[in-house]
Amino acid sequence: MFVTTVNTLAQYPKHLSAIVTATLLAGGGGAWALASLGPDVSQLPVQMVLEAVQPTASLVDNDISAPALNLFRSDITRSTDTADTLLKRLGVDDPQAAQFLRTNNLTRQALFGRGGRHVTAETLDTHQLDKLSARWSQDDSLEFKRLVVERGAAGFTARLESAPLVSTSRLASGTIQTSLFAATDDAGLPDSIATQLAELFSGDIDFRRSLRKDDRFNVVYEVLEGDGESLRTGRVLSAEFVNAGKVFQAMWFQPPGTDSAGQPHRGGYYSLDGQSLRRAFLSAPVAFSRVSSGFAMRFHPVLKQQRRHLGTDFAAPTGTPARTVGDGVVTFAGVQNGYGNVVFIQHRNHTETVYAHLSRLMVKRGENVSQGQTIGLVGSTGWATGPHLHFEVRVNGVQHDPMRMAQTSETVPVPAAVLPLFKQKANSVKTALQAAASIQPTRFE
Repeated sequence: MFVTTVNTLAQYPKHLSAIVTATLLAGGGGAWALASLGPDVSQLPVQMVLEAVQPTASLVDNDISAPALNLFRSDITRSTDTADTLLKRLGVDDPQAAQFLRTNNLTRQALFGRGGRHVTAETLDTHQLDKLSARWSQDDSLEFKRLVVERGAAGFTARLESAPLVSTSRLASGTIQTSLFAATDDAGLPDSIATQLAELFSGDIDFRRSLRKDDRFNVVYEVLEGDGESLRTGRVLSAEFVNAGKVFQAMWFQPPGTDSAGQPHRGGYYSLDGQSLRRAFLSAPVAFSRVSSGFAMRFHPVLKQQRRHLGTDFAAPTGTPARTVGDGVVTFAGVQNGYGNVVFIQHRNHTETVYAHLSRLMVKRGENVSQGQTIGLVGSTGWATGPHLHFEVRVNGVQHDPMRMAQTSETVPVPAAVLPLFKQKANSVKTALQAAASIQPTRFE
């Protein structure tokens, strides 16, 4: 039996080795079997192969360099900027670029003496300017301007382009602790949106006397962007204000189609049940500001005696736009006694408004004016101890409290033909305002 086994091994050594290896692998000893059946690595011969490598021409000439690295930095222009101060803030060290910005008419007009414009500089790794772009948007325009300064083979060139603005919406909410503007600042709202918010509900809420601590607001507003930069804010799209527990809501709505003259229907603000918030009269002839003297008895600062004040004084810096509170016709624009520079406007229903102490008149007698139109600039002409606007409302020649007149003026509902569309949009507005209410303002100290 032993002899037969030995003979078999001698005749079929390779076959039997394969069988043994397979058996060991199946039993989990594969690693041991392979190692034990293979040759000892330490006994294998070692060979060194040397081969000449011919370098390419670029390697011989040391012509390989890292790719050019361009750096980007953005900032906002300041009214006091010069070419040197602007480029320094942008991380640019390039006398040639500074000289071009100083001497080129297009760049001088677009960049200097004009604060608030968004500027981006693209520089080489040597801090030389490769490209500069500036973006800005004019009020009421649907486009933005883009100034582009580029380095070329022959030096720098500049061009001015136009591109459409992109509208996006943002949400915010806040709670009144001390004042409306303190709360809107805490909520991160731009001043223009805060002013619109006050204007929007001014027919229902007297923001100068009726605001309460813990009153709250939610707002959805429009932001207009160019090249991904927020260039300016648009209008309030929808808002909610809770004053002394009472809820006031508003939304922007523009009926589709055109009117009889072929013009798009005029948009406006409405309550969510379809009542227009545009009253016949605005509550104030200037954007939201402090009332320095109301419709009541007071000590006259010039005449030095108690005297009934038959109007409302709005404290505002000289040059603040004064606007008409309603549609009408200018019946007088000029100088008149203690009023100084004054404008009288006749409205329907025997109502007249007066705008006094103006530093500049911007309308003429007989001119038709529309609600919100600027008719002059605030000043201190006539009997005035400081810059403010004296405002009166007269009905049949008798003065009335302007605040009460605004709150009792009539409104117009949504046209019946577009009411289904309005209700559909109002439902989406409710959802957006609920989302805004969930936002918690974050203050950064």
